[in-house]
Amino acid sequence: MCTISTVSHLYKTFALADSLQQGTDYNLHVLVVDSEIDYTHQNCKFWKLSQLQSDSTIQAITSKYKGSNDKLRWSLKPAFMKYLLTAVPTNKVIYLDNDLFFYNSYDFLFNLLDEHSFLLTPHYYRNSPKHNQNWFEANFRVGLYNAGFAGASTKALNVLQWWADCCIYRCSKNALRGTFDDQKYLDLVPVMDENAHVVRHKGCNVAGWNTEICKRETINGEVMIDGKFPVVFVHYNNTTIREIVKGEDSVLLNHYQHYISALKKYNSNLNENALVVNPPFADKVKYAIWKIVTDKGIV
Repeated sequence: MCTISTVSHLYKTFALADSLQQGTDYNLHVLVVDSEIDYTHQNCKFWKLSQLQSDSTIQAITSKYKGSNDKLRWSLKPAFMKYLLTAVPTNKVIYLDNDLFFYNSYDFLFNLLDEHSFLLTPHYYRNSPKHNQNWFEANFRVGLYNAGFAGASTKALNVLQWWADCCIYRCSKNALRGTFDDQKYLDLVPVMDENAHVVRHKGCNVAGWNTEICKRETINGEVMIDGKFPVVFVHYNNTTIREIVKGEDSVLLNHYQHYISALKKYNSNLNENALVVNPPFADKVKYAIWKIVTDKGIV
């Protein structure tokens, strides 16, 4: 397992590391992009950017995006995964955003990498062209797969290098160019690699954007997705937290409270309200423009 973090979000990384004890392989490799300090955690192996500069791809990414921690973190995902596969070495690696949190065993994901070269999790955005079309179109604007999770074996080294090269080419949200940071490039992976696998377990990457496709219900005291999938891990980004707190995804409230308790173990001064971030004003403007041009039939 691996993740990439800034110092300010290490408390989330530590909570993620603790949650990985749900499985049998819970050592987490952590690349900290904005510090050369030595950090410790019982389940973590920490890496500094300076340790990885012998890798030409990582060097190129660092040089291009050193002024933006976000673009640096996003672009380093495939390069760090490839580095671990070749330098540690290991024959399988799973990347996780540090705002993920696990509730059940994930061992089956590593087992999938015995058969498959690359693992992807769908966003499961709403997909009806008749209702909520903004979400429908998000599949094509933002991408079919969520880049907060990716798995790879040594059979995918070429794909990881290609993904890293894509990020060097451009890491930006640009609808005209068809890019969305590091993420939308993943749409091409199943086309390029016939051994890539789309994870169909809907308990993986449960998030605020898939409440409709991945229906939550409580069965015999346990939250299940689509009536048959236990919650493996939740992606606690702004959308997910906002939906839970607003009561739009209340079935996950106990899971969220568990997550908050885990965060407070490493950040006792955590302000829960600060985690509820409203959509940026720019996003609201974009949505308003989308509504106008759609409703008037301009496009």
